[in-house]
Amino acid sequence: MTQQTFIKGREAFWNEFEQLVRGGRKALKAKAAWFPKGYRELTQDLNTARAHGFDPSIIERLNTLVLEGNQILYSQRSFSLPSVADFILRIFPRAVRSQWRSLGAAMLIFYGIAFFFGCLCVRYPSMVYEVMGEDQAWSIENMYDPESYHFLTPREVSSDADMFGFYIYNNISIAFRTFAGGILAGFGSLLILCLNALFLGAAAGHIINLGYGGTFFPFIIAHSAFELTAIVFSAQGGLLLGYSLFVAKGRSRAASVKEAGKTALPIISGAGIMLVIAACLEAFWSSRHTLPIMLRYGVGASLWVLLLCYFVFAGRKN
Repeated sequence: MTQQTFIKGREAFWNEFEQLVRGGRKALKAKAAWFPKGYRELTQDLNTARAHGFDPSIIERLNTLVLEGNQILYSQRSFSLPSVADFILRIFPRAVRSQWRSLGAAMLIFYGIAFFFGCLCVRYPSMVYEVMGEDQAWSIENMYDPESYHFLTPREVSSDADMFGFYIYNNISIAFRTFAGGILAGFGSLLILCLNALFLGAAAGHIINLGYGGTFFPFIIAHSAFELTAIVFSAQGGLLLGYSLFVAKGRSRAASVKEAGKTALPIISGAGIMLVIAACLEAFWSSRHTLPIMLRYGVGASLWVLLLCYFVFAGRKN
């Protein structure tokens, strides 16, 4: 297909779609039933233009129309329990699978650094003080010391609720900073991801050296499935934004970043839900240190397996 033939056959449709998206509510209402079909056709035209390497001005025009159509199409969907369920059961896991390569790379970076520095701090205990100050190390020691006051007395329900709020604020603030670091050409997200992995590994190695693993690992195993995965997802979203600045694929950088944001949005939204679940588990389950250790390990391991199965199998059927 030549560029001239493509334009001649499709330009009338593009003009019609452009008038529709910029014609206000009345125009959209008149063609509400046609709009989703027209949006899909326009998306196919954009893919065709990119595949054939047509003029960048054509690709940019089509991409702009697709973004405008996407905003209209999805802003008209009402917030309801069925839409939330559809997002959780279908949209989110599909979005994760569609980005499995970049997500896998981010996972490898995060857990690779954490494991390496964990082993390093176990082998060289003084290394932990190169990562964190003595006060911070002491705070971690006190947090997981089996003889600490909070391990010897049960925590009140009101304290659990207070900690739930704190965990949500802390987790989401970390995830937001990690994602927002993508505006620095992705380097901000990568740096925050690596620093979090470095700190996690050093803290775990230090706890192992102190012999506090019996309090540390039962505490983190359940909520970490959701919390750590969500942080990695946030970093991947930021890296995707940074990548779009360097690889525009015939589009303007602004259009490239917009499309990357659209791709990252379902994963970032899902990560937010995961962080709320993590905060709930951390406040109301992980802190129950009086429960049998094997039960806590069993529940935690089951959550890791269930989360993996969810991302692999959920949403495969329409």
